Amino acid sequence: MRLAEQIRAVLRLDPTANALEFGRVWRSWGEIEASADRLGAVLDEAGIGPEARVGVLLRNHADLVPVILGLFLTNRCLASLNAVSPDAKLAADVADAATPAVIAIGSDWERPGLRESTDLTGAAIIAVDGPKVRLGKAPEPDKWRAPTAPGIAIEMLSSGTTGKPKRIPLKRRNLEKALAGAASYEKGREVDAPPRLRSGVQIVTAPLAHIAGITGLMNNLLAGRKVCLIERFTVEDFRDAVVRHRPKVAGAPPSALRMLLDADIPKEDFASLVAYRTGTAPLDPDLADAFYARYGIPVLQNYGATEFAGGVAGWTLDDFKAHWTEKRGSVGRLNNGAEARVVDPEGGDPLPANEEGLLELRAPNIGDGRTWVRTTDLAMIDADRFLWIRGRHDGAIIRGGFKILPDDVVGALQSHPAVREAAVTGIEDARLGTVPVAAWIARAHVEPPSEGELRAWLKEKLLPYQVPVRLLRVDELPRTPSLKVSQPDLKALFEAEA
Repeated sequence: MRLAEQIRAVLRLDPTANALEFGRVWRSWGEIEASADRLGAVLDEAGIGPEARVGVLLRNHADLVPVILGLFLTNRCLASLNAVSPDAKLAADVADAATPAVIAIGSDWERPGLRESTDLTGAAIIAVDGPKVRLGKAPEPDKWRAPTAPGIAIEMLSSGTTGKPKRIPLKRRNLEKALAGAASYEKGREVDAPPRLRSGVQIVTAPLAHIAGITGLMNNLLAGRKVCLIERFTVEDFRDAVVRHRPKVAGAPPSALRMLLDADIPKEDFASLVAYRTGTAPLDPDLADAFYARYGIPVLQNYGATEFAGGVAGWTLDDFKAHWTEKRGSVGRLNNGAEARVVDPEGGDPLPANEEGLLELRAPNIGDGRTWVRTTDLAMIDADRFLWIRGRHDGAIIRGGFKILPDDVVGALQSHPAVREAAVTGIEDARLGTVPVAAWIARAHVEPPSEGELRAWLKEKLLPYQVPVRLLRVDELPRTPSLKVSQPDLKALFEAEA
């Protein structure tokens, strides 16, 4: 069954049943379908048909869920725009995307420069406000540059962790295969299983401007599961949602896991959880162990990327129970249908199991499904198909000819009992080319070390050339919308501090 058919089948199972909670207000399946269909009608009226590129200012808001579904239902291409970007950057992104239509919640259309950007590209303006979908300005087709994207479901912006975000086209068939692959992990969601509504509520905190947010939302809606959408992760909002809805599984990025552990939330608040899922950034296995020791809840990591339309490897609860001790630090086992190998970074020759090299992947939801796709991740794969990510090959810091992997330095910093989280990047140096620098957050209720004490700690755990030349204590690390550390903004911190 195609994605549009799956969506429609679920929406019509019980139109009066609750489907989506946002700000403690529920919307039914029928209300979501009606809003999605109204959007389709407005786009038709504006002459923006199937396969058209439609820009959407994505943020975690209930009004945008029917927009996402409406575009998938009508085989249009969702071109993501990050609504939480600063005004000037967002206006520039809208102009750069040059879509025939741009959709946003009503309040976002008041932001400076946004309407002017649509004037440049000839884009129609569409505002959504609850059940209302309004065409604010007609399109100007004579200004359009690339009005359609045949076969593309999403043009997703990458997270921008290491530089300017890139626009990545995800084919509709690849998205369908990725969602089907995720569904295969749930009982009762086999390919030929009839759609049904399920009990329970799943909490979605991942930003909809990121592929993890889109796939997290779609996986749950296609399963017929109610969703509690949180505008942005905070400890209190997450705790409140878990206490009210009592889900069996919840999750957020590793940085959020640190916040939860640091907040020392009572164990009974998380009593319903049997697993905590995490991804989008490396997970410190010590952090996973600390969370398990505190709450008895396994932390299940997964691994994926925007280009893959979701995950390609991850931990299941059964794998955690059987293999965590021996496979600790792995991002999990490769998904069914996914193939992986590591190759020599220089020559490209495949390497045997348990050796480190550049990761290459092949899966139905990646590229053409037949060709090996090389990543920039250093990895290791064992004979049981468990995958370890050792860092980014292109993120290595070369200091006077010595290669430094930032994750090694981060691990040493975070092993200090007073360090909650750390991030490492490289900055230019006239003598050595590039040198490592680090920013770190102190744990609450713990006396933080002086710079000299922290440097002495690192000298005990790292080679001399790995020790950062500067250590900057901060209240919070700069992050992308997916809560990854933003490398460009991290570099800017040190430029400002200098």
